[in-house]
Amino acid sequence: MTFSIAARSGPAWGVAVASKFVCVGSIVPEVRLGVGAVATQSFARVAYREEVLEAMAGGTTAQAALAAAVAADEGRETRQLGVVGADGAATYTGAECMDWAGGVARGGADEAYAIQGNILVGPRVVEEMERAFLATAGQSLDRRLLAALLAGDAAGGDARGRQSAALLVRSPGAGYDGCGIVADVRVDDHPDAPSELGRVHDIATLVLGGPEDVRPLEGALYEEVGRHLRRLGYEEPDVETSLAAWAGVVNLENRLVPGGVDARVLAELRRS
Repeated sequence: MTFSIAARSGPAWGVAVASKFVCVGSIVPEVRLGVGAVATQSFARVAYREEVLEAMAGGTTAQAALAAAVAADEGRETRQLGVVGADGAATYTGAECMDWAGGVARGGADEAYAIQGNILVGPRVVEEMERAFLATAGQSLDRRLLAALLAGDAAGGDARGRQSAALLVRSPGAGYDGCGIVADVRVDDHPDAPSELGRVHDIATLVLGGPEDVRPLEGALYEEVGRHLRRLGYEEPDVETSLAAWAGVVNLENRLVPGGVDARVLAELRRS
């Protein structure tokens, strides 16, 4: 009933998941910085998350942590589990998971991922998720996981349809106030949950993210920004003061840079 990807790239760890099931983000994903990322699904055993992460925190490999958790579970044949640790990745699909069900796990010390799904339209869902994840190498982990999820959805995803989706990514010092949360976005009940997750993620990264691709606020750009701000009713003595006033209203203060303008701030001004 679910397809997911757990991954690590550099210092970032994360999970993306979608399902024809409500509030999947409250059940499937868990991430612990420096330790691992876990996705539990198909009659999910939520306790797997803590069991596996604790084992890996104690030095157990991803494969061994997964194997131990599964072996101790009498309901293991109905479960799916994806695990990424510091050493690599592992995935498990019980023999009684509903067709189509399966997964793939690859990687080592630099990067690793585990992709799995059940009640899918076929193996192409997992294949397309892997292709999209690899094709986006060099991008931030949150965008790579979202690309993989959307690729799986485009390939048919959950055979029963769509309902919820979630994206959880952590990286040291990232996110709002350096809290380490790159993305923590959920769509709990929506007829096109994966696409809606992408829309909400875009808003979240705009508001919660910091400056990127900053250009000097001078010359023609200074005049353009001033025109947009005056059109919106901001007529402070100088453009930078007007920009700060507008940014405070639309919650983009985190992207302000003295003497410059962030590319996404400029795009929002042009759209407003």
